[in-house]
Amino acid sequence: MLNIENQEQFEKDVLQAKKPVLVDFYADWCGPCKAIAPLLEELDQEAEAYCIGKVNVDALPDLAMQYRVVSIPALLVFKDGECINRGFGLMNRKEVEGLLA
Repeated sequence: MLNIENQEQFEKDVLQAKKPVLVDFYADWCGPCKAIAPLLEELDQEAEAYCIGKVNVDALPDLAMQYRVVSIPALLVFKDGECINRGFGLMNRKEVEGLLA
C-alpha cells in the first residue's frame, strides 16, 4: 500500500501511475476510516490490476481540498491522471470493488 506523504509523491505514484489507483483519504481519529482499513489492506494484497494508496487529510489538507474531499473515509479512483470514480463513508467489499469496475 502506498502511503502518500506529499504532493510530489501523489503526482508520481497516483497521477502518473500506469494502472488505476484507489486512494483512501482518511484521518487517524476517524472511526469509519479505521473500520475500512483492514478491507483495503486485504484488497491491496490481492490487487494486480490496480494499486491502493492512503492520504492522511490532516497531513495533506490542500490535497484533500483540491479533490473536494468533504467527508471521510473518501475513496477516489484515479486512472491516467484523472479522478474517474469516488465513494464516501464505510463501504463493504462489493461496493469498493464496484468503484474499480
